[in-house]
Amino acid sequence: MAKFLYVYHGSGKMPTDDAERKAAMDAWTGWYGKLGSAVVDGGNPVGMSKTVLPSGKIENNGGSNPTAGYTIVEASDIDDAVAKAKDCPILMDPAFSVEIAPIIEMM
Repeated sequence: MAKFLYVYHGSGKMPTDDAERKAAMDAWTGWYGKLGSAVVDGGNPVGMSKTVLPSGKIENNGGSNPTAGYTIVEASDIDDAVAKAKDCPILMDPAFSVEIAPIIEMM
């Protein structure tokens, strides 16, 4: 099995209401449960970032495609990894997307 990085992109707001937070956590827990042992690293959300451009210019808040978080999964190939990502709870918000990339073991 190969490992794949899911990078969540978008800039939405974290739920502030207790019921919304619980619903969001339940959705993620359910999705991770569905993926089972394919989840290598459940990852985490990330905070606001800065992007350094080749010119040395700094873009705040992740630039045009901010990273919102990540997960690492195992899958038989990239198509399998894509299929697993289709049910990701972050996709319930149209402002978000999931980028999927194979992790290339160098050592």
